[in-house]
Amino acid sequence: MRKLILAISMLAFAGSAAFADPIQERQAIMKERGKIAGQLSKVVKGETPYDAAAVLAALKALEANAEKFHANVDTLFPAGSDTGDTTAAPKIWQDMAGFKAVEEKYLADVKAAVATAPADVDALKAGFNTIGGDCGTCHQTYRIKKG
Repeated sequence: MRKLILAISMLAFAGSAAFADPIQERQAIMKERGKIAGQLSKVVKGETPYDAAAVLAALKALEANAEKFHANVDTLFPAGSDTGDTTAAPKIWQDMAGFKAVEEKYLADVKAAVATAPADVDALKAGFNTIGGDCGTCHQTYRIKKG
């Protein structure tokens, strides 16, 4: 029993420490998202052959990433985390409802892409273009462009 309590305590501590630096955590999520999107982009562009299982696995990874972001958006963007080494625009904190709406659309579009399990590259392109549009919308409004 004592070991169980210790294990639960350690998990709780690890969970709270995971967001000790929300800027680093959200950057890590976005880097992971970019890496997965890059893999899918190569398939869409014809640089990598279409493989239904690999595409679905990448879409599921993108979905898990989006769900993690969605579940933790308030923790990832607390007041005061708009300064420092971040490209998150002040607009996020000024319009949190709008930011969350864009994020929720992205999550829904990723889930839809997973649910349809694109049968070929053309089907992937359609879903991927929608997802890419969501990314672009968010970046135009809620991200500071580095010079």
